[in-house]
Amino acid sequence: MSEFTRIVDTRQLPAQALRLAADAAECAALAERFLLVAVNRLEAVVELEPDGAAVRASGRVKADVVQSCAVSGEDLAVRIDEPVELRFVPETSAWRPDEEIELEAHELDEIPFRGTQFDLGEAIAQSLALAIDPYLTGPDAERARREAGLLDPADSGPFAALKALRKD
Repeated sequence: MSEFTRIVDTRQLPAQALRLAADAAECAALAERFLLVAVNRLEAVVELEPDGAAVRASGRVKADVVQSCAVSGEDLAVRIDEPVELRFVPETSAWRPDEEIELEAHELDEIPFRGTQFDLGEAIAQSLALAIDPYLTGPDAERARREAGLLDPADSGPFAALKALRKD
């Protein structure tokens, strides 16, 4: 079960945009799942539109998270504001787990569902995960690199020995 579940039934799509907001417990669970210091806010406004048997979802995901600098480990406050474009499609029995498939560009944001319901909250949580910068660095990153002797990436790479020879 997802940390942020919001089930939508395709037979009863709302006429107006859906507003989703994670409560404190859901934010804490999402922070743990995505290895963040904290998720202080997660909200989304999503419009749902039938597309044959599928459902198109478009809107925005907004979040305030705290994540660690990839270099120094310091806590960094990050504001996320991303558009979301998804298409929920009925699952087909044509796919087999051992079968290699090729996706077209328009198929990359399709999420299969069974029956008449899909979890919009989980899709929003996954959209948040994709918006997180895994290599985020803060203002103390250079100091941490200097202290670790890694100020210049070339100082620790495969050409470090050649660079040492070149110093005239």
